[in-house]
Amino acid sequence: MPTVTLSYETVKSGIGKKLSDAELKERISMLGTDLESLSKDGIVVEVFPNRPDMLSEFGFIRALRSFLGVEPGLKHYKAKSSGKRVIVKPSVLKVRPYTACAIVKNLKLDDERIQQLIQLQEKLHLSHCRDRAKGAIGIYPSDKIKYPIEFFAEDPSKVAFVPLGETRKMNGLEILRKHKAGKAYAHLLSGKSKFPFFRDAAGKIMSMPPIINSEFTGKITEATTEVFIECSGFDLNFLKKLLNIIICELSDMGGEIYSMELVYPNKHVRTPELKPERMKLSTEYVYRMLGQRVNIKACLERMGHSYENGMVLVPCYRVDILHPIDLVEDIAIAHGYENFEPELPNISTIGTEVQIEKLKRIIAQLMIGLGFMEVATFNVTNNTIQRERMQLKGGIIEFSNYKSSEYSGLRQSMIASLLEVLERNTKHEYPQKVFDMGTLFFKNDKEETGVLEEEWLGVLLSGKIEDFTKAKQTLEYVLSGFGLSCKIEPVEHPSFIHGRVGEIRVKHRVLGIIGELHPAVLTRFKLEMPVAGFELNLNKLIELL
Repeated sequence: MPTVTLSYETVKSGIGKKLSDAELKERISMLGTDLESLSKDGIVVEVFPNRPDMLSEFGFIRALRSFLGVEPGLKHYKAKSSGKRVIVKPSVLKVRPYTACAIVKNLKLDDERIQQLIQLQEKLHLSHCRDRAKGAIGIYPSDKIKYPIEFFAEDPSKVAFVPLGETRKMNGLEILRKHKAGKAYAHLLSGKSKFPFFRDAAGKIMSMPPIINSEFTGKITEATTEVFIECSGFDLNFLKKLLNIIICELSDMGGEIYSMELVYPNKHVRTPELKPERMKLSTEYVYRMLGQRVNIKACLERMGHSYENGMVLVPCYRVDILHPIDLVEDIAIAHGYENFEPELPNISTIGTEVQIEKLKRIIAQLMIGLGFMEVATFNVTNNTIQRERMQLKGGIIEFSNYKSSEYSGLRQSMIASLLEVLERNTKHEYPQKVFDMGTLFFKNDKEETGVLEEEWLGVLLSGKIEDFTKAKQTLEYVLSGFGLSCKIEPVEHPSFIHGRVGEIRVKHRVLGIIGELHPAVLTRFKLEMPVAGFELNLNKLIELL
């Protein structure tokens, strides 16, 4: 979890309420953050990943003021029209298809505020943006830019500019090879024939996201009064929320927000969108979830929301409110976990370990003994990862009202989930050997819900010498731990290399699939090392024991 350092004096004066250090420590901890230290030298706080809006002084102060009752309720932010545009060219659609932009004017910056802004940008990149893979943020002094701005993609060998901190021009490929930031994030653009760029109306390159800004645009200084902010990535809704976090921070510093028109090839979009999101929340649901009655309106207002007649208005900078249960969590925090009265159940039971969990525990011990690392992946995923990248037709079971395209449905492959883990860890040494046990979801009209849920084991080995044989040896070792053996029947599967894939059969029953991943699949996951692995149906396995 990201750790942020806040100014002791700024926080103490900004909360608008006199508190002793002991009281402040207690309140910060109860807000849902881990306080590491508090002294006149600074306040060090570990912010949970679900609250990226608290990764800076002003965002943290805003949340604390509401929580303490100094300024409860929804804080409104408004944007005036700047009359300026960003033109998104069709060339970026297959590279980095979306951007969300805004301008903030009349800023009064000092060194402390600049450092806080830099910290916010870095922490958002590291955590919420998953080290720039999901999104990247650019903040520019607006006075050096001539509008409108173009967001385009081009052959990196044909575009040259002076990257920030350098004195000579480099083209896109040189930046990845020679510049510090380029080498650190080269994997995000590797294999692409075109790189994304921002360019102003004078033809000057502003940046090459998600890598580096140009020396032309320079850095934010104490003389800067107006900034242009862009967020680029792959999910427009995600980028809109990301932009809101930054511009609300700048607004709390005293800046004025101005919107921009984004001209996409097939639509026009205006950002930022600062209107609060509406979500229904029934009192019965809250009382049932918490087990007691609480003052819902007062609690929600202490967490920065507004509540009237069963409808909650959620602040535009809150990215974590996806379901009514998230609001219930906020209510519990505001009410205070220390104020809930513990109760002993009025029944007595003797617990036993569920058979499938016992099986998982034994498999985990076997896999760890082989030098594998256990990881935990999400049940919720998207069709791109589960089907398109795996070269499979059809689609996963999708939600009817998903909030983010990244989490739009339920997974059908453990291997796809594990490939995503490998994709995020290409900078670490090889070989990499990982496994996970989790639930897969399949359409089945015979089930009451129309969805069959099964527990599966997924195993992947990645490295120069990892192959089908290594994966088969691992599988045979796991099965031998239960006194079983297997037979591999050759099959055709688009995710695997022809001739190096087969069905796993145990006692004449098909329990899974094993093979070496197809190079096209590895390319889609940005993997350069060979990968082999298998999936095993644990529900069917336990029936054979």
